[in-house]
Amino acid sequence: MAEPARVGSARSLRALKRILDAKGIRVPQSSDDGAGEENPGDREWHHRARSEYALSRWRSATPPRFRAAEATLPEVTSWADRALSSNADAGALLLSGTTGTGKTHQAFGALRRIAAGGPDRFELIAVNSADMYGALRPSQVMGAAERELRRLSEVQYLLLDDLGTAKASEWTEEITYRLINYRYNACLPTLITSNLPARDPEGPDLTDFLGDRVASRLAEMVTTLVPMIGDDRRRAGRAA
Repeated sequence: MAEPARVGSARSLRALKRILDAKGIRVPQSSDDGAGEENPGDREWHHRARSEYALSRWRSATPPRFRAAEATLPEVTSWADRALSSNADAGALLLSGTTGTGKTHQAFGALRRIAAGGPDRFELIAVNSADMYGALRPSQVMGAAERELRRLSEVQYLLLDDLGTAKASEWTEEITYRLINYRYNACLPTLITSNLPARDPEGPDLTDFLGDRVASRLAEMVTTLVPMIGDDRRRAGRAA
């Protein structure tokens, strides 16, 4: 009878490497003796493995255009660090401003920062709000919309991009309320970008789109509000 592999033995290391390779996780090798792949009991080894796994999930959920995203604003990096330390205390991050000011870039950068920190768990759904409402409309498949709403409500991290661009209706208000209310009660971190300001007494704002009930819940949920100002970077890039 073959002797069982001991933790830290060459056989167990090879088995662990095969599992990580199958998941597409590459653990960086360390130049220090007794660390890196040669010592999976090392705390730093496990941190690198968690980071590589989380970053692979981040890349899978991130469109190619934003795979170089990096959070640079102090408010955004602080929110990401708080979410990494304690999901339940993170609340929501709301980035608002005109088109092309870098809201989506900062949001994906915040999620990348969390993943790079080596969290114990990392689950992410990133969706444009117009696409979300399209997927949640009643279909011929019974229960499909409810299952999708549950998936969005329960995921660990949700990035809801361009909130306020879809046509407002009683139905969109109800769907948005159910989503925001669930995530608020479950203390799940949520990132929201919007071309509309949170409040604007002189023009349209998120309250006009969401309705008072949703806006009130969102106000309780948001712990970090970041107004984004500046020129449209996309137009500047085309003009360059």
